[in-house]
Amino acid sequence: MTTLSPENSLSARLSASFILEKRKPSIDKTEWDGFFDENGQLAKSRDFICVNILERGLHPSVKTEAWKFLTGYYSWQSSQDERLTMDSARRKNYESLCQMYEKIQPLLENLHRNFLETRNNITCDIQKLYDKDPLGNVLIDKKKLEKILLLSYVCNSQAEYQRGFHHMVMLFQLMVEHDHETFWFFHFFLQKTEHSCVINIGVSKNLNMLNDLINFMDPVFAEHLRGKGAGTVQSLFPWFCFCFQRAFKSFEDVWRLWEVLLTGKPCRNFQVLVAYSLLQMVREQVLKESMVGNDILLLPRPAMETQDSADLSMKPTFAISPECEIPGACNNLIDLDADEVISAACLVYAELIQKDVPQPLKDFFL
Repeated sequence: MTTLSPENSLSARLSASFILEKRKPSIDKTEWDGFFDENGQLAKSRDFICVNILERGLHPSVKTEAWKFLTGYYSWQSSQDERLTMDSARRKNYESLCQMYEKIQPLLENLHRNFLETRNNITCDIQKLYDKDPLGNVLIDKKKLEKILLLSYVCNSQAEYQRGFHHMVMLFQLMVEHDHETFWFFHFFLQKTEHSCVINIGVSKNLNMLNDLINFMDPVFAEHLRGKGAGTVQSLFPWFCFCFQRAFKSFEDVWRLWEVLLTGKPCRNFQVLVAYSLLQMVREQVLKESMVGNDILLLPRPAMETQDSADLSMKPTFAISPECEIPGACNNLIDLDADEVISAACLVYAELIQKDVPQPLKDFFL
């Protein structure tokens, strides 16, 4: 058992305060450009920039550029000229992968049954997406989205396609201009977050650590959840699979949480602290009404998408129809403000590291 630095606890509490009080506006284009010298190299430390992103967020005018650093698309040590070269290389690599895919596609169709099944699943998921905003303007290109998802499936042996990836890639497509940027953003996002949203890699680990965190931080709540069955915490897996997409009121809120996950601030594996914070938001109701995992997780069906009951895709910016409302704790876990959730999770971290933390939790978050 180890007591962690009180300075880290104070820093996390200050970050939580800054986030909620919004003492400074989000980082805009002028301020972002000021982080670099005349050669386009960082004049501020990476740590300084990441803490500012945690506490203040990114203005839409700089989000795409900043995410290229956060995901690893660009190196933090690169100059402007090196970034131009890197962007060209990323584009050419993407085009080469597309050409490779076109050549081997017939072979995949004939010899790999999983490929046909996955392609059908991707096509089905994308068709369910509503691709227009309330004014009828087309938001996404479904053909390009399908192509990127198939290419990602073929090229990334660690992360097989799973439901929810179509929404993730859609959000990246909305953020950037070019297909190669969408592809690499998705690829690097999975890497940077240690594949925490991938079922066969990070999700089980997240759930186990969430269970350990509840046991350590809130024994009373842990006892209640254990009394509801061994799979209660495990049933919360969609939070991690979809990286909390359905919990928030807008795409901007989803991007806000994701950019914090990419900073690595205030700690690694921040997603588990987010999940713990969501549970704490409904803790009293869960105890009072003796709810189980499915009661906590159950979400209304989004009006913007036609889906079957097994599809736990995100609730987007558009409003949910009144007839879709479902009573229970779940209604406290939708339409959330990202800054409030991030601030709450920072406070949990601040409380955690003041305690004698078990080694597995320490290793997981540090």
